[in-house]
Amino acid sequence: MVNDTISDMLTRIRNANMVRHQIVQIPFTKMSLAIAEILKEEGFIEDFETYTENKRNFLLLSLKYSGKSRQPVICKIERVSKPGLRVYSNSKKLPKVLDNLGIAIISTSKGVMTNLKAKELGIGGEVLCYIW
Repeated sequence: MVNDTISDMLTRIRNANMVRHQIVQIPFTKMSLAIAEILKEEGFIEDFETYTENKRNFLLLSLKYSGKSRQPVICKIERVSKPGLRVYSNSKKLPKVLDNLGIAIISTSKGVMTNLKAKELGIGGEVLCYIW
């Protein structure tokens, strides 16, 4: 049993990217589903689907690569807020990732969203991770 499901998800994606796997399997949680939806919206992954095996639910993420050399689209994925040290940001001090070339995923009172959408709505929250 994993205590920090978000870190587990990000580590699985990072490891699969390093060895250029096409698909990565992640245990299903509402938070991992929300993060997968954002990754698909922003173009970091091809697609995802849910499936059940032995009464346990999983997410299958199809990773995205570019060019003949199959360079990963996700260059870096980094956890910011951890269970031992939570990182919060108000709407005026939301992080900019690589001058808005990357995204920060924020958990807000209105749901999980990118830093750009949170800035647009004028709300802050917990900074989960950076992706570029």
